[in-house]
Amino acid sequence: MKKLVLAAALTAAASTAYAGSLADPIIEAPVIVEEASSSSAGILVPILLLVLVAAAVATD
Repeated sequence: MKKLVLAAALTAAASTAYAGSLADPIIEAPVIVEEASSSSAGILVPILLLVLVAAAVATD
């Protein structure tokens, strides 16, 4: 009977050892993927400005 109680006590002690720790879990930040803008959008505004300036000079 003593061996049964001792075995039960050791089993209970061993199972709580693997229950985890009190430390906070490590949660990784989500990955944010940004879409790259097309290269033509970056050149469109300066070309449009150049055309407007050329039109203003041509009308004078």
